Amino acid sequence: MATRLELLSAQIRACRVCESRLPCGPRPVFAAGPGARLLVIGQAPGIKVHESGIAWNDRSGERLRQWLALDRSQFYDIRKVAIVPMGLCYPGRARHGDAPPRPECAPLWHVQLLPLMKKITLTLLIGAYAQGYYLGARRKESLTSTVMAWREFQPAFFVLPHPSPRNDIWLRRNPWFEKDCLPPLREQVRRAVDAS
Repeated sequence: MATRLELLSAQIRACRVCESRLPCGPRPVFAAGPGARLLVIGQAPGIKVHESGIAWNDRSGERLRQWLALDRSQFYDIRKVAIVPMGLCYPGRARHGDAPPRPECAPLWHVQLLPLMKKITLTLLIGAYAQGYYLGARRKESLTSTVMAWREFQPAFFVLPHPSPRNDIWLRRNPWFEKDCLPPLREQVRRAVDAS
């Protein structure tokens, strides 16, 4: 008999709520398992992820896995890691990069999906959309300020910039991120994943 998580996952994969506003059509991309202890919440799939159907299967994902010190087999093991973006489908292009995540997704699906993953001990909030939604008024005036204040959101959350190549300039301007944030991030990720 299917579990509640399996039934809900099937329902999410069949979602057509935003179909008329998705230039490439709906293809929800996420990964959820009942034993996962690490939850990755980014913004929305890019076109390469949409085409492959595999979350973070692009250059941003390569950098993210490097930040986390996880190889592909660890990162895609749903017994250890859950991946639930703010928008589950590719939202199309905007003037400067991809469009924002569709606003319907998180209020509709996160509230149903996340409670079924009861073993999550660490949630990564990647980028301004995830941080705005989950931190609310606790979020600082900018992404940089929010990431600099990462300790304030512990132990439940670790806040990160988006690992997109578009953020290379941000990373060059903020060398403290790799020096000060990545070592504790890797340690917390290791503890979560090893405990799975």
